[in-house]
Amino acid sequence: MRKISIVAFGAAVALALAGCAAAEPAGSDGEAEGAEIRVWLVGADTPQEARDYLKETFEDENPGSTLVIEEQAWGGLVDKLTTALSGSDSPDVVEVGNTQAAAFTTAGAFLDITDEYDALGGDDLLPGFVEAGSVGDAFFAAPYYSGARVVFYDTALYEELGLEVPTTLDEYIANGQAIAEAKPGVSGIYFPGQDWYNALPYIWENGGDIATLDGDEWVPALSTDGSIAGLEMVQEVMTTASVAPKDGNEAEAQVPYCAGQIGHLSAPSWFKWSILAPADAEAPGCPEREASLGVFALPGLDGGPAQVFAGGSNIAVSANSANPELAKKALAIMLSDEYQSILGGAGLVPALTSLGDTVGTDATAQAIAQAASNAKLTPASPAWAEVEASGVLQDFFVKIAQGGDVADLAAETDARIAEILNP
Repeated sequence: MRKISIVAFGAAVALALAGCAAAEPAGSDGEAEGAEIRVWLVGADTPQEARDYLKETFEDENPGSTLVIEEQAWGGLVDKLTTALSGSDSPDVVEVGNTQAAAFTTAGAFLDITDEYDALGGDDLLPGFVEAGSVGDAFFAAPYYSGARVVFYDTALYEELGLEVPTTLDEYIANGQAIAEAKPGVSGIYFPGQDWYNALPYIWENGGDIATLDGDEWVPALSTDGSIAGLEMVQEVMTTASVAPKDGNEAEAQVPYCAGQIGHLSAPSWFKWSILAPADAEAPGCPEREASLGVFALPGLDGGPAQVFAGGSNIAVSANSANPELAKKALAIMLSDEYQSILGGAGLVPALTSLGDTVGTDATAQAIAQAASNAKLTPASPAWAEVEASGVLQDFFVKIAQGGDVADLAAETDARIAEILNP
């Protein structure tokens, strides 16, 4: 299928909706009888227990209808959603990254669910994610789950090398360099070149940013003094503490971790379960190494938790769903206490703040709480999803990992980001 840009997306959705307006569903509540509801989930973060609960509960509550979960990849998701949501064969319920949500809500891709706000959780919903899924007073995409990035590390390596848990960002880098020097072939800090999410704390901690809003215009900020200082730290880590592929991404990092090739790994909190996945899982981990799996919140430049990227997802009903009422019922199950508690038990911060304690009280849960207390989001621009989809940041950090001139690369990237954020 042909890909369309998000700029043209709103018009495409409007045309598609107009084309479907004459169709009249057959069910008594305006829905097709025996309908199939398609739910797009992204990546493997949603545990199988939650997927099973969603399907079984939906089909029990809606006899004759079925629910099918279709897993998508994060890579290329924006382009795939842009095409799928504007077509006549749109999925019914879709997961989207919290930083991508604004692009689709403003384009008219999601159904207005303002009337469902209170039933879905109301003021108990994660406020930052509600904001990401809203346009003005209209609510389009509900929070799904959240989670800040924490550092997983090998406690056996720490004991062997006499290292202590760092309290500042400089100490963290020094520990990573010490591991890399003592253990050739091991990334003291695993940092593949495309992993721009983990570069953000270095930028933010030094007072920099990706872009800031000045009136109605977004001003790129990678070339500012603070950002340059942070980017130089990133390059130091990538070239002196990491042996990860310079052009690689962060996908399936449990493989090198389980192979003993990683000292530190900054990843979303739920990544713990990728490391500890059983040997017979589709993506096996190394549960036998649980005893030496440590975790802490990335420390800031001056101590305390660093500003890290607040990852997570929103969930929405497609404006082009052929069965919107049934789709909203599926969405309600995904926001239920039972479903969200399953997510919490898998290390995902639930969409309902009252269920925060379901993540647990162990060291991982404590690290999550510390990291989340100082987490940040990317620029809140409706065009931000296009920045992610363009690959501009991935290309930028690959070149930094390869030893390129930081200032020159930052200036070039600022120019490209400006074109996207200010069309």
